[in-house]
Amino acid sequence: VQLVESGGDLVQPGGSLRLSCATSGFTFSRATLGWFRQAPGKEREFVATINWGGGRINYADSVKGRFTISRDNAKNTVYLQMNSLKPEDTAGYYCAVRARYESESSSMLRDYDYWGQGTHVTVSS
Repeated sequence: VQLVESGGDLVQPGGSLRLSCATSGFTFSRATLGWFRQAPGKEREFVATINWGGGRINYADSVKGRFTISRDNAKNTVYLQMNSLKPEDTAGYYCAVRARYESESSSMLRDYDYWGQGTHVTVSS
């Protein structure tokens, strides 16, 4: 199983970024995925999750209305569109996948079995 994030960058407050997580080694269309983030000196926290069918999506309250998670089963890729970025969004962003196929979306780190190496987002003027 491999997950490779990309798209992190330095962006001004109010700006936008789209993160991508390219995956391989499992049946993407049957997998539930999530995005998490970790700021320096803080614990990793939930950002967004999308279930295998794409119909169950959840967001952390801190990003609701600004971030959008989506998936492209043809490309085995999950995305995180981030708009109206704030300095407090600065963090390493990680995608993760649940090993059990057709599982429910989850905000719990412990429910995810495989993780990418992360991509860094800095929001600063």
